[in-house]
Amino acid sequence: MLATRLAGTVATSREKSLRRHRLFAARDPRVLLGIEPVHDRTPAELLRLVAEACGVAPEPDRVSGPEMIDPDRTIEVLDAFADRLRAAAAARAPVLVGTGHPHGLLEFYACLTAALSAAGCTVLTPAQGRSMDITTRFGLRTHQLSYWRGVALVRETGARVPGGERGVHTHSPLPVRVALAAAAEAGTPLPRLVIGDHGWVCGAGQLGIEAIGPADADDPAPFVGQAEGRVSVVVPLDDSARSESYRPLTRYVLNRACLSQ
Repeated sequence: MLATRLAGTVATSREKSLRRHRLFAARDPRVLLGIEPVHDRTPAELLRLVAEACGVAPEPDRVSGPEMIDPDRTIEVLDAFADRLRAAAAARAPVLVGTGHPHGLLEFYACLTAALSAAGCTVLTPAQGRSMDITTRFGLRTHQLSYWRGVALVRETGARVPGGERGVHTHSPLPVRVALAAAAEAGTPLPRLVIGDHGWVCGAGQLGIEAIGPADADDPAPFVGQAEGRVSVVVPLDDSARSESYRPLTRYVLNRACLSQ
């Protein structure tokens, strides 16, 4: 983890983290990721909460440089993450897996879906091909919900984006809401566990479905959701690394969950 900077000194900047804390305190929907906080928190209180969860420096006067994620905390929470996977597999629970970080985390999630499916879990794929309008930094754009090896992602409709065939980056909780609504409308099982990041984990948790996934130090929403009891497990790590950087974590999680194939 230290060599690939998933933990330890990560690529996330302190400036970006503090800016996100200010936006979250103002309840900016771009950083809430689908969480509706029960309590108002100041940026300093959010920093302390994230510091406790991640190990970043809690001092508000540290305003620049890279963030530091405590690798011991990452390992500790990875164990809890794996325990939830093992429990879902033992119960053969229906699961929904989705990502707003398809360029880095897609293969990580695909390995989890394959292992859970092999263990007897139903990997749900509701609303395949469904269109939705998502607010981006370029304005409102139409996206389409798609699945790759059982992992949900969104693609921008009618756009030629480099790497866009594997989906686009999004913080929006709308995809998980659309997927869950489609499952309910069709009368198919709802997931007992949602695995994902950004709006997938926060949006599902806000709706009362158990949700687990990774989060970076600059995204306070999942950690607030965890502190308020709506997100079950949040693994602190850099969520924007190269895909191959997550392979050792994948092996570790599957071994710990007794899901190695």
